[in-house]
Amino acid sequence: MIDATPALKMYAKWRMQRLGAQDPVELQRCQLLGLVGQATDTFFGRDHGFGSIDTVEEFQKRVPLRRYEDFWKRYWQPTLPILSDVTWPGTIPYFAVTSGTTSGTTKYIPFTREMNRSNFRGCADLLVHHAVNHPHGRLLAGTSFMLGGATDLLELAPGIWSGDLSGIAAKVLPFWARRRYFPPRTIEAIANWEEKIATLAPLALERDIRAIAGVPSWLLVFFERLRTLRPNWDGRLATLWPDLELIVHGGVNFAPYRPLFRDLLAGSDAETREIYAASEGIIAAADRADGEGLRLNVDTCLFYEFVPVEELDAPQPTRHWLATVETNVNYALVLSSCAGVWAYVIGDTVRFIDRRPPRILVTGRTAYTLSAFGEHLIDEEIEKAVATAAEAIHAGVTDYAVGAIYPGNGSAVGGHLFVVECAEKAPGRLATERFTAVLDQVLSTLNDDYRTHRIGDISMRQPRAHMVAPGTFAAWMKRRGQLGGQHKVPRIIDDEDLFSDLLRFAGYP
Repeated sequence: MIDATPALKMYAKWRMQRLGAQDPVELQRCQLLGLVGQATDTFFGRDHGFGSIDTVEEFQKRVPLRRYEDFWKRYWQPTLPILSDVTWPGTIPYFAVTSGTTSGTTKYIPFTREMNRSNFRGCADLLVHHAVNHPHGRLLAGTSFMLGGATDLLELAPGIWSGDLSGIAAKVLPFWARRRYFPPRTIEAIANWEEKIATLAPLALERDIRAIAGVPSWLLVFFERLRTLRPNWDGRLATLWPDLELIVHGGVNFAPYRPLFRDLLAGSDAETREIYAASEGIIAAADRADGEGLRLNVDTCLFYEFVPVEELDAPQPTRHWLATVETNVNYALVLSSCAGVWAYVIGDTVRFIDRRPPRILVTGRTAYTLSAFGEHLIDEEIEKAVATAAEAIHAGVTDYAVGAIYPGNGSAVGGHLFVVECAEKAPGRLATERFTAVLDQVLSTLNDDYRTHRIGDISMRQPRAHMVAPGTFAAWMKRRGQLGGQHKVPRIIDDEDLFSDLLRFAGYP
């Protein structure tokens, strides 16, 4: 295999010069007006007078915020699967099928050829940042391994396909990139997750893998499979792949997994690098060290708006864009794109830590706040508390979920119950008590409402933790028919039936 790293380094030098000269605000203005101009003659464009929009402010005045259900009912469902000149010019060739982690509702997100180019540029920027940080690396001298979902696509109509985003990405992968990509199409197409892992693992051990990408929880499941094939393995990835340089992760907050991956990469020069890849586009990637924020992609045919979370359901919410955002504010992310979504609330929340260049932290989901008792906790706060509590007992958390236990059954006060899976055996009673005490302390520090409700145990008691054996969450997801790289364990569960199902499965008293 020819080492393509020199070409990557040349591109990285050119791209870094371009990134350094960017005016993010002006670029975003141009992105929006370019998108509007292309979609002027679509059904959506005529509905909203795109032909006379020439400012960001005019766009915001004419195009209201919408969620998936609004687009589905008005624009996509009536003619699905053939969407021609509806919200984007031409016929939509692909639909990324996704489901909510709690509701399970299936969504069909349009995916265009322009979006494929946008995603490619977003991924390329992540490699640029890696190349700059690893100037002596040879990333493209070997194989890149993507642990994703099933790539079999369903043909909805002639030339129109639907399936996992990873399946679409595999189908549109350029031929020159396919030679450096693992696994092969025949294995990618395996829908049964356990069969796929069993097939992949021995083949992966034979490859010169330089980069690995996937959701952290499922990567850990895969690495455990490798352990069964190499019983004497010391647990360091460098032992299996000496030239491994990069682990790309995304989809969930990495903080609880960081200690586990630190151990996996011990003795290695490899780095972890986060990418913010949604079904609606590749939005940002880490350009600095792990945990220091993600640089927003401002020139890839995506336009971003940011609504303060507390205003999201207001009659006239404030709609910021890069010209007006502030740091340290929790925003709901709103997207307009070359796939034909306009002022679309994608469901994620972010917080800016820099404005120039714009860098964000993904803080959670708009629908996934924990407020059973008025405590108003967000994902970011819960993730930080779990990570800190895990460090306090020297444990690596592979998965967890939290829900509310309401007053009743002899208790006049409710509280939170965390179901927690650690990498090794479940911690004992004393460690579990320490875990919950640290959880409580961190949440009280981070959130005023939580601290107020915890005073004197009057309205909310200290959280409890139910520690489960390794593999419990994977088994639960399998039973739900959601085992695999494109599915994520729901972190905050406000559906009482779903949480009760998890508790029964996990053997909670």
